[in-house]
Amino acid sequence: MIRRSCRFCGTYLQRVFVDLGVSPLANAFLQPDQLNQMEPFYPLRVYVCDRCFLVQLEEFAGPACLFQNYAYFSSYAESWLQHAKAYVDMIIARFELTPSSQVLEVGSNDGYLLQYFREKEVPVLGIEPAENVAAVALKKGIATKVAFFGEETARRLANDGIQADLIVANNVLAQVPTLNDFVRGLQIVLGPRGVITLEFPHVLRLIADRQFDTIYHEHFSYFSFLTVDEIFGTHGLTLFDVEELPTHGGSLRIYACHRDDASKAVTSRVTEISAREKAAGLTCLDAYLGFAESVKETKHKLLDFLITAKQAGKSVVGYGAPAKGNTLLNYSGIRSDFIDYTVDRSPHKQGHFLPGTHIPIYHPDRIKETRPDYLLILPWNLKEEIMEQIACIREWGGRFVVPIPEVTVYS
Repeated sequence: MIRRSCRFCGTYLQRVFVDLGVSPLANAFLQPDQLNQMEPFYPLRVYVCDRCFLVQLEEFAGPACLFQNYAYFSSYAESWLQHAKAYVDMIIARFELTPSSQVLEVGSNDGYLLQYFREKEVPVLGIEPAENVAAVALKKGIATKVAFFGEETARRLANDGIQADLIVANNVLAQVPTLNDFVRGLQIVLGPRGVITLEFPHVLRLIADRQFDTIYHEHFSYFSFLTVDEIFGTHGLTLFDVEELPTHGGSLRIYACHRDDASKAVTSRVTEISAREKAAGLTCLDAYLGFAESVKETKHKLLDFLITAKQAGKSVVGYGAPAKGNTLLNYSGIRSDFIDYTVDRSPHKQGHFLPGTHIPIYHPDRIKETRPDYLLILPWNLKEEIMEQIACIREWGGRFVVPIPEVTVYS
């Protein structure tokens, strides 16, 4: 028997949250000469810990495999850039950051966020494990170290005199297989009166809105506020504030400081969200164990729609090549017999093929050339932005399809 232990508390994992079968790595896009080669698939089975209620996958592919040559560049999503800029304006004002402050971003990607701090003359340093992505940030003049973040990296930074007034990590915590090592690192490099803010998808929204496609091998864990509060508390950090965000289908932004920092009072929002999670049953297994059946229902409805559309002679193409789309398509068994192709704004994905399904990825201009009847929006969290960008499909009667939480068609 394989021993599966919770990556936070070490409890043996025996409760299955959802089983999505087997799937390739969600960002392992294929070049044309790879289509006839063997493609590795791994179990996509998710567990929930009986003790701390951390929802989590086993680790089949380590960070070095997943992130050293990364296909995701944050700067290609306009709404995400707007979100980043609004955050920078807010956080500088709230915590009075100045040119003598130090901002550290973990998982800084292509400099999408730090560029706005630099515009305000606040010193920045990015930590980014993907060398190809970090190179883009460096070209922008944003100081970036290529490294995986954890206790070892944090000690090196501290030894170099780095004590951060603000540490930012957006959509990184879920991608960390060694949670305790990561949070210890945050604690080490945080200045005495510094602040940590992290954003991550909220497991409460994942369950309520059937967001099973946000599950893939890069996302090792899925968090409630209560579980994150326990994790950070174990490492001497206090969560003193929390915000609920619409990003990625519903995320949390947590604010943390050293436990002995009396200058930051715990807000009422912490109490409110803790109470709401308890009321929703997130401290009981029953709230988690019904998720699998709702996922099957969403899959069946999507397949019913596609079968009906194809039988009627309608053409369907995809928009986007996000990791979540690859989970959706592989779990549902949707390949080029249902979707002719997909498009993506990122040139780093164009000319490639989706992992597992081998659906080709083109430039968005192809939509005007082929005039499809339906456009299936795979990054459904950006549906408003995409429907505005590709409004031209209405000229020929084309319609938008959003698959999560269930199939919805927009004219």
